[in-house]
Amino acid sequence: MRHRIRNLLPDHDAIRGNRWLAPFENTLLHPRLWHLNRRSAAGAVAAGLFCGLIPGPLQMLGAAICALVFRVNLPLAMLTTLYTNPVTIIPLYIVAYTIGQWVLPGAHEHFVAPPEPGDAGLIVWTRALIDWMIGLGAPLALGLVLLAAGLALAGYVLIRVTWRIYLVRVWHDRRRRHGTA
Repeated sequence: MRHRIRNLLPDHDAIRGNRWLAPFENTLLHPRLWHLNRRSAAGAVAAGLFCGLIPGPLQMLGAAICALVFRVNLPLAMLTTLYTNPVTIIPLYIVAYTIGQWVLPGAHEHFVAPPEPGDAGLIVWTRALIDWMIGLGAPLALGLVLLAAGLALAGYVLIRVTWRIYLVRVWHDRRRRHGTA
């Protein structure tokens, strides 16, 4: 599996040869960004899960920046952000909004529909719409941060524990094969 993944990733010469990436050669070729071990995989998954909830097309950029700052596996961090897509983003934002409502005591208890444009005029309706968005925005913003942090922590722990269980099984199998107890 490692060989297949390695074949998909760009090699160091391709990064060195790209004139747009030449100024970042020292940063992008750091060995910890491309090495896959327990620590770098867990950190990359955590960074990808956290940055996956960033609105808009900035998710992969955020994951790349986190990978550079924390020196975790860059491709895995960027790949992990793909858990958010047009199918999953709506349920995730509803969960984030619910978490934000639960944490903020003054938030609306139920979802309030946006104001209807009525006969009052455009300015009055625009003000009502802005007030509605601000009321919705606080629980959603806090909920997104809390959900992203929770997903990142769960992903980090899950990868570390799973990798550890796998290694222990390999060690036990190796001991059994060699006849040592």
